[in-house]
Amino acid sequence: MRSCARLARWIHLVYLANLLWGPAFDPRSTWVDWALAFAVMGAAVPMYLLAWHHPARARWWCTVPTAVLGAAMTPVNSGAAVLFVYAAAFAGVSESRRTALRWFVGLSVLVSLFSVVSIVPMPWRLYGLIPSLVLLWAIGTMQINWVERDRAAAELRSQNARIEHLATLAERERIARDLHDLLGHSLTAIVVRAALTNELIGRDPERARGEAAEIESTARAALTEIRDAVTGWRQASLDSELEAARHALSSLGVDVVVRRDEKLAIVGSTEHELALALREAVTNVVRHAAATTCHIGLKAQDDELQLVIADDGVGGDAPEGNGLSGMRERIAALGGRVQRTGSAGTTLTVAVPLRVAT
Repeated sequence: MRSCARLARWIHLVYLANLLWGPAFDPRSTWVDWALAFAVMGAAVPMYLLAWHHPARARWWCTVPTAVLGAAMTPVNSGAAVLFVYAAAFAGVSESRRTALRWFVGLSVLVSLFSVVSIVPMPWRLYGLIPSLVLLWAIGTMQINWVERDRAAAELRSQNARIEHLATLAERERIARDLHDLLGHSLTAIVVRAALTNELIGRDPERARGEAAEIESTARAALTEIRDAVTGWRQASLDSELEAARHALSSLGVDVVVRRDEKLAIVGSTEHELALALREAVTNVVRHAAATTCHIGLKAQDDELQLVIADDGVGGDAPEGNGLSGMRERIAALGGRVQRTGSAGTTLTVAVPLRVAT
């Protein structure tokens, strides 16, 4: 395709031969007329090539000089009016549509003027001028359309590249959130149990062995979760996360109270996000709360499905980490909200509209 376009551009130079019609058919022509025609043709070729390779410079290096050459030669050689066609093509390549059309009008005025002041006798004068007048509009408009098409294609490629870049960034953020949600809870449990095992080795070896077995089990579960995440989208379950929360908190001596409306039928995508939110909230309780009791509730209230995790720990208004930030992004994508209060322990409320959740 590109080779054909390049060949066509070279073929278009053949129209410069119109400059030879004057010397060829005028019995009064001399070698000076032939030399002048060939000189103009030689000067037009580099400007033609420059216009295609450097369209940003075409106005002053190609369009204006070609129009000047045409204006100088057309009064004595009507075939030189073809230079106005080239000038129109250069303007169509390098200028905006509005500016190019202004060039076409100006070149048309010149052609019309030379139909009056040319010294070339009739009808030979019109034979050179009328086709050029028609072609400068036809070819110039064609060049405008081609350039606009190429610009639109380039803009589309640029937009696609930006979309791909944004999609890549979004996917990286999603992977980061998934890794945090998948591993944060498990690794926290491993660290806590490892510390407890280290304390129990000397005074309660039997319990230490049990904790070591739990560490192995948790590590294997985390490895399975990572494999699931790598092979495809992993659908988290509220039931499994509630069971994991009971197990993790109970091992630290935290009483867990769960109140769940069993009648609620939650769609898979919402359940997945709520399960990840529960995992993150329980991980924070394990890490920071120093609580003795944790209440977990799931209910429908005020046209919302609300997941509430409340502990009686240290509370406070510590800055949010990546886990809570990622949770807010996930829930916001569902049209929901996340609210945290730090007085008398910490209460985290995750609310999603019922029309989305059920």
